[in-house]
Amino acid sequence: MALIYPENMKSQEITAFFTDREVSTEVDELLRLSGFRKIYLPIQKHTDRVKIIQKGDEISEPVIADGVITTLEGLLIGVKTADCVPVLISSTCSSVVAAVHAGWRGTARLILKKTLQTMIDRFSLSADDILIAIGPSIRGCCYEVGREVAESIGSSCSTDALVRARKGRLYVDLVEANLLQATATGIPEENIWVSKSCTCCERDRFFSYRATKTEKRQGGFIGIKSP
Repeated sequence: MALIYPENMKSQEITAFFTDREVSTEVDELLRLSGFRKIYLPIQKHTDRVKIIQKGDEISEPVIADGVITTLEGLLIGVKTADCVPVLISSTCSSVVAAVHAGWRGTARLILKKTLQTMIDRFSLSADDILIAIGPSIRGCCYEVGREVAESIGSSCSTDALVRARKGRLYVDLVEANLLQATATGIPEENIWVSKSCTCCERDRFFSYRATKTEKRQGGFIGIKSP
């Protein structure tokens, strides 16, 4: 069993981790591992929708969203993935955290940039006050795409540098695309931690839909600890 803890999110006030295939993403197991009593996982549909959870909000029923932001203590939030990019976000003062699921559609729809901008606007944060951790996902070495997907990603990020041609095939690195969204929002590069793992290359360690068509998932989870 292995939890992956981002180097830039070791504050005593929050818990932040990514899982691999050895760790169950069932709710009871996540609560046991994290020490939290409540969890919120959105219904992921590759959208650009961002759910905000604050004091007094109803959190019993999940809604369709691919970004979740909360200021609540004692609530673990997260996303599940099997090649898509899981992103965890925290303010440096640990007062607000977020989790983002970015597949190619969400990346093209700028889900990470919209989540970051929402945090900045709604909670009066500076981009310098935000920490980002990008977890294990499929990388450009393995993520072969069609021309429509390549053009969609390139257009949304205003660059063709994310698309690479090899032996007549097109490959896209969604991590690089999301890094561009983060830095375009003003997040300093030194505030960003990136996993070096490719879920497709390391299919013995991670679930990869591209490699095996699995329905199983790992994920990224974050929460503000209760006092």
